[in-house]
Amino acid sequence: MNITQQIKAEAEYFFKEAKKSHDWQHTLRVVAMCKKIAKTEPNADAEILICAAYLHDIGRKYQDESKGAVCHAVKSVQLSEPFIKQLPVDENRKNNILHCIKSHRFRGENIPNTLEAKILFDADKLDSIGAVGVARAFLFAGEIGASLHNGIIDIDKTASYSNEDTGYREFKIKLSKVKDKIFTKEARRIAAERDSFMHLFFERFLLEYEGKK
Repeated sequence: MNITQQIKAEAEYFFKEAKKSHDWQHTLRVVAMCKKIAKTEPNADAEILICAAYLHDIGRKYQDESKGAVCHAVKSVQLSEPFIKQLPVDENRKNNILHCIKSHRFRGENIPNTLEAKILFDADKLDSIGAVGVARAFLFAGEIGASLHNGIIDIDKTASYSNEDTGYREFKIKLSKVKDKIFTKEARRIAAERDSFMHLFFERFLLEYEGKK
């Protein structure tokens, strides 16, 4: 068993009670996208990147349970350290895995500084936009008891992890800004297409919601 297979086996355990918007399938999509982007970045350490991708969300349930009080990226680092310390790789590569995990969050304070961290950030963000991103936004809203849409409340005055946190709010607050935060060339190409689809979807969504179409 190589180290990525070892880490995959360790990581999957943490998703047994995960919310569906951030479940093991999300992680597998991020891993697949990391591999896709890494093929266009010849200097990427694919082995380290994939280890980080499997581990990046293992602390997510703690953020959900705390309604955002716990940063899942920081928690994922804490939970990952025992596995990473045992890997037969040098300290720089171990530290890179931890950096990738810690800096993958869109709203986080840690900036991706290595190529691998930038690829993981991009792959994770790509899964938050486009058709899958829209579906996940509404799935998350349902998980926390939000309504389909609320056109009366000022979005800038709404709170996350509340019944005001609709799919449309997520689009306005975060998803519509993702495209401009992407680092790598291949991810920017994919993000442009997904962002275009997403804007068209929400334009149509509002028209149908308001009974105009």
